Amino acid sequence: MRILKDVFYSDEQISAKTLDASIPDGKTEAVFMYMHGGGLERGDKGRNFESIAEYLAKKGIAYVSINYRMYPDAKYPDFIYDSAQAVAWVHKNMSELFGCDTLYVGGSSAGGYLSMMLCFDKKYLASVGLDNSAIAGYFHDAGQPTAHFNVLKYSGVDPRRIIVDETAPMYHVGLEADYPRMRFIVSDNDMKNRYEQTMLMLSTLKHFEFEKYDHVVMHGKHCAYCRAIDENGDSVLGKMIFDFIQEKND
Repeated sequence: MRILKDVFYSDEQISAKTLDASIPDGKTEAVFMYMHGGGLERGDKGRNFESIAEYLAKKGIAYVSINYRMYPDAKYPDFIYDSAQAVAWVHKNMSELFGCDTLYVGGSSAGGYLSMMLCFDKKYLASVGLDNSAIAGYFHDAGQPTAHFNVLKYSGVDPRRIIVDETAPMYHVGLEADYPRMRFIVSDNDMKNRYEQTMLMLSTLKHFEFEKYDHVVMHGKHCAYCRAIDENGDSVLGKMIFDFIQEKND
């Protein structure tokens, strides 16, 4: 496995816009690009990087983990545009660097919110000359489908409110005829109202007769599995990512 650290994915060349990547020694079957959690105000691309990268590399999957600008230095929607720029960088370098042409995108918690915004609001990928046809699938892990609580807080709104406006992934569902296949993950003891909101997101997709999605309910607290290592010493999240990539629709 080859590791690349602190690669700039935009012309700005700031640490908040860097990525780490792992490249398997053998043939690369796909690339998975990941956005970390932390409420859009903390977190880092290096979180659990080695354990996830090592597991995926054994399965022929390249792994890319990105940083993005966050509150309080950033403002909405800087972090979503940053994520789109990272997708564009990975997509541009797919063939030469990774030796494949299949790209998956996902994230956990705040990163799950970002992956949903990229998926459902087409203007972000469009800003870098892409659309959902560039993405083989999305892995939405424990993201907030309504307006993110810190987007509300930094706008002076009570973060406990449930608002579905243009900052909410759910707001955009149905504006496109189709989406890549996707998987939603949530815990049965997740953050307050996160399970219920995720179920509403799934119901909304069903309402628009979109069929290429499924969901997994984990046992425990919010994103606890992201840091977990199983009895074989493997990353639980890495295995979940690989299972999603492997379970391609017919």
